[in-house]
Amino acid sequence: MRRHIVHGALGLAGLAALLLLWWAGVRLFGAADGLSARFAPQATLHSLVELLAQGEVYGHIWVSLKRILIGLLLALLIGVPLGLLVGSYRHLEAATTPAFQFLRMISPLSWMPVVVMLMGVGDQPIYFLLAFAALWPILLNTAAGVRQLDPRWLQLSRSLSATRWETLCKVILPGVIGHVLTGVRLAIGILWIVLVPCEMLGVSAGLGYFILDTRDRLAYSELMAMVLLIGVLGFMLDALARGLHRRWVHG
Repeated sequence: MRRHIVHGALGLAGLAALLLLWWAGVRLFGAADGLSARFAPQATLHSLVELLAQGEVYGHIWVSLKRILIGLLLALLIGVPLGLLVGSYRHLEAATTPAFQFLRMISPLSWMPVVVMLMGVGDQPIYFLLAFAALWPILLNTAAGVRQLDPRWLQLSRSLSATRWETLCKVILPGVIGHVLTGVRLAIGILWIVLVPCEMLGVSAGLGYFILDTRDRLAYSELMAMVLLIGVLGFMLDALARGLHRRWVHG
């Protein structure tokens, strides 16, 4: 209990230091025409409270979270089976690793013009870009989990005459689920970064769209409030992923 209290106090102190640096940065580097006051912590927090009270922002939050969920599910549907195959067969791993590493190093945002020309504007290109971004950590962590399975587990399943399906469901999947959850946590961090620019592809809802809208309306304090809200939501998603991973590992 004492350790948790100390960690919590240190975390609050770090957040307070970050807030102080924000305030000092605005004071030191802001313009003298008063415009910088709209980016100050006081104005930002005031705008954030107003936005949450009005309720309009909740619709944009829901749309963004739905896109994150769909992109993550698509990445899981593709990445987990591929990771199981790649981790199970050495020759397949040798054949696919160069291609996967090459594709992984291409920024998902660099595909934006191509995807828009092929799919048009709307949700479809966003789903593709998010799934592409989340695929690699899930695939690679799943393959790593298969390679790290204890060979004695597989020998035991064979000695008990288990079918391939039984071995997959009773031995392999429970053995790699921790690695899959690690990949999911990494994927969520990448998705949350990629989401905002993706939502500037001509859509009419979402956190990225709302940021563009505040910029066009010159509502700079609301813009900073949205930046702060994006950080808070991303922190909560990461905490949820960490909690699921910790619960599985300790369970």
